[in-house]
Amino acid sequence: MADKRAICPDADPVLEQFIEGLDVETSHHRMIQQENKCGYGLSGVCCRLCSNGPCRISPARPKGVCGADADTIAVRNFLRSVAAGSGCYIHVVENAARQLKQTAKDRAELKGIGALDRLCKLLNISGFSDWDRAAKAADAVLSDLRRPVDEQMELVEKIAYPMRTQLWKETGLMPGGAKDEIFNALVKTSTNLNSDPTDMLLQCLRLGISTGVYGLVLTNLINDVLMGEGEIGFEPVGLQVVDPECINIMITGHQHAFFGHLQEYLASEKVRALAEQAGAKAVKIVGCTCVGQDFQLRKAAGTDAFCGHAGNNYTSEAVLAGGCIDLVLSEFNCTIPGIEPICQELGIPQICLDDVAKKANAEYLPYHYQEREQISQTVVEKAVESFRKRKVSVPGDVQSLFVQLSDALGKVAADSEEARTLDFVLAQAAAKQDWGGRKNPMASHGYSNAITGVTEVTLKKFLGGSYAPLIDLIKQGKIKGIAGVVGCSNLRAKGHDVFTVELTKELIKKDILVLSAGCTCGGLENCGLMSPEAAALAGDSLREVCQSLGIPPVLNFGPCLAIGRMELVAGEIAEALGIDIPQLPIVISAPQWLEEQALADGAFALALGFTVHLGLAPFVTGSPIALDVLTRQMEEITGGRLMVDTDVSSSAAALEAVILEKRNGLGL
Repeated sequence: MADKRAICPDADPVLEQFIEGLDVETSHHRMIQQENKCGYGLSGVCCRLCSNGPCRISPARPKGVCGADADTIAVRNFLRSVAAGSGCYIHVVENAARQLKQTAKDRAELKGIGALDRLCKLLNISGFSDWDRAAKAADAVLSDLRRPVDEQMELVEKIAYPMRTQLWKETGLMPGGAKDEIFNALVKTSTNLNSDPTDMLLQCLRLGISTGVYGLVLTNLINDVLMGEGEIGFEPVGLQVVDPECINIMITGHQHAFFGHLQEYLASEKVRALAEQAGAKAVKIVGCTCVGQDFQLRKAAGTDAFCGHAGNNYTSEAVLAGGCIDLVLSEFNCTIPGIEPICQELGIPQICLDDVAKKANAEYLPYHYQEREQISQTVVEKAVESFRKRKVSVPGDVQSLFVQLSDALGKVAADSEEARTLDFVLAQAAAKQDWGGRKNPMASHGYSNAITGVTEVTLKKFLGGSYAPLIDLIKQGKIKGIAGVVGCSNLRAKGHDVFTVELTKELIKKDILVLSAGCTCGGLENCGLMSPEAAALAGDSLREVCQSLGIPPVLNFGPCLAIGRMELVAGEIAEALGIDIPQLPIVISAPQWLEEQALADGAFALALGFTVHLGLAPFVTGSPIALDVLTRQMEEITGGRLMVDTDVSSSAAALEAVILEKRNGLGL
């Protein structure tokens, strides 16, 4: 039984109240149990690479047994983390490229021909058919990924901003083959090898560039070809999207193309008939983590099998605990181990499509493109079977009474927080009664009109075909600048989504437009900041802009992969102004970074020349050299720098100061 009095704070009060009342343990509970952190680990000065260790560095013991000091140990650990994060992204883009190649080989549907046109233009590829061009694009990506480390990747110059690639050449930062860069990083960080912290930090930047250009930008472009492009719209978000009368499959991960066939299959008449036979309305996909954000982004190009995005990584336990999920389907990270005991207790089967995400009590069903139809059939069969086992009918008179009472409450101050809370309490009470049927206890959670589908293409289209209107608003000072609030959610930076939400509120108050991608989107949309009504929270000038355009002050770019889309936006704005990216009044914040992938993202942002803010320090504070390079010398190398600030107000003020400095540099 979880201690209901001891959970970490949550930016979403309705979600926090729900988790407090659960009889299952969640990450919110375990965060309290793990509050005491190891000081050596936090500063990165613990080494366990050889059997003489673990060695812990302190003023009294400044070197390990082998002689490695704090700088070597901390930066070595940091490079290993960046390499692991890069490996995750390269795994994703490699699988996406392989999927594109197989799709072209089979002459199957390519949903994004416009995206294929843009991709082939970037890569200078032509062909006698769309499938021929797609195959050549896939081969170009796969070939580049697999180059040796001493052969520079060819596609970087074709995709990245030209002023940046020129600087990367001059500073020796142009990466070799992405997979070999990762291999090289792991080798040089082994026992008694590289002990030059600066060299290892430069390797981090090379990994960041290959990660960003390939794992971020190219993955998006390939998925646009395979799955169709985004379209700006407004959709319901939060746990309300889960329909208890449907058979619900919760998806987690990052590899959207793995679910392409499943989404189409669920919309077929065959599956609709199977659902009806089981007593359900349909079989639905419930989005969780970044793959859910990606489905949300492309909702217009998909089918009605996708019911919406419920939340980010640390919302997934609550989604399951609501009792309306019939199967979990995962294929990559952000699939936290905490879902396993909840699935076990509630009898929810799990299937993993990629062994990198294999869970202990999950069935492994390896995804192969050629077997996609059989995989989809198996997933549906198991979901239907699970629904049958867990479904019980609700007595008609009780159900009627519940509906009448719920409708009555909904008419009282329908838009007020009081009504939302009353509806939430009622739903919880219904769920706890032994009536036999299932209700969504979070049916009132979330918002009905969160903006979705924002990309480098749709944003420009919305602005009339160019970024000139946005640039004019920045020049006029109506929008002071842009902040990319991106990345993960964690529980240590003041609680679940707390730093992210509070920092975003402070930034929009200062007339700074916020773009978001990653698990940050899950928190921001579920707290209402991606709905048009959030314009009321912005500063006078930004509020006027948002209200005139009918948009919120926080724009949803989707999954963490879409950080690459923001780089394309920044590059096009810089090109229009005839300047380099570091001169733009744009800052990046990953206030609640969590995983090693986020460190690879951060290395990419630094290589691009951005000021990057973190709400938690990376594990290098025990290294004076690392701190000096990242926070001071980096400006001389790339134009970017790292800024760590654990306070919301001072972080917002510091980011605003950077934007004002950039504006002054442009004479604005």
